[in-house]
Amino acid sequence: MTASNAVKLKPGDTIGILGGGQLGRMLAMAAARLGLRCQVFSPDPDSPAFDVVQNATCAEYADVEALELFANDVDVVTYEFENVPAATAMVLAARRPVLPAYKILETTQDRLIEKDFVSKLGIGTADYAGVSSVDTLRTAIERIGLPAVIKTRRFGYDGKGQAIIRDGDDLEQVWQDLGTKSAILEAFVPFEREISVIAARSALGEVECFDVTENEHRDHILKISRAPAAIPDELAAQARAIAEKIASALDYVGVLAVEMFAVPGNGSKATVLVNEIAPRVHNSGHWTLDGASISQFEQHIRAIAGWPLGKPVRHGEVVMTNLIGDDILSYEQWLTVPGATVHLYGKGTPRPGRKMGHVTEVTPASKR
Repeated sequence: MTASNAVKLKPGDTIGILGGGQLGRMLAMAAARLGLRCQVFSPDPDSPAFDVVQNATCAEYADVEALELFANDVDVVTYEFENVPAATAMVLAARRPVLPAYKILETTQDRLIEKDFVSKLGIGTADYAGVSSVDTLRTAIERIGLPAVIKTRRFGYDGKGQAIIRDGDDLEQVWQDLGTKSAILEAFVPFEREISVIAARSALGEVECFDVTENEHRDHILKISRAPAAIPDELAAQARAIAEKIASALDYVGVLAVEMFAVPGNGSKATVLVNEIAPRVHNSGHWTLDGASISQFEQHIRAIAGWPLGKPVRHGEVVMTNLIGDDILSYEQWLTVPGATVHLYGKGTPRPGRKMGHVTEVTPASKR
């Protein structure tokens, strides 16, 4: 997108958000503080983002008439999840600017295409191979070795659509259980830490990265994020440079997250390998709501509105804890913790694995 045709919203204009989950909710709240309106499109009548906007469209993503009416009511369209159907994005892009550009989804919705994209940039990843049958799985294992991780190429998140393969596993059963015709096999990475970088890029090519975040998963779901990550400054700079390179190569507008592994060096310095790209605001960036001078949500809104990006300044050491499933029942205890801020997403009944809210704890530098 060039300066001449870039989106330039003014206060009072409307942003359309595809998806009505907690990310859409927090995007709409950030937009409201800047005097921008939001309209949410989601097929789920219980979408928590509906609670914080005046106008919402509850319809299926394949409903072309509903999409056209939605497009008529907004000035720019964005999304809170990356599995937006391609046809949906195309219908909207014919009528309104869609940011990040829907073409980017063709890269990030398919794990194999995404890995190829990252590799062609000269950025390190785990060794990988495309898999389309039990026979090709065996061939890939012969080259990559075990243990390894097999993943569906599309529609996987929070550990869904993937499995670890170890010596002695029944490969035919593994393939059958995965339930797909296209997968990717990745070498198991003996990482020291899981980290991520939240980066924002404007239509003019300006990039701002938040501090590198260290992430702890439980049952494949993010449980705790800490900022800054406990890694050397040189490694943090390498991680931020990778995120900036990816954002620029995608000609990205908005916020994206790059998930990485910090890998100890074999007689040399530690390095980072890219795991996945999330073309949206991200759970590991929730700490920015209370722990930085600007949140990832406001940064995304600024980018797609054509406004200047903010310079993120971290307020201290920050810990973000996800409230998953029944964890939400302890919200009152968190309300009494000094320095803690509670965010509840307005979802219904807790379910195992369902993200119900999060808590941010900030320790100012002066109190460390």
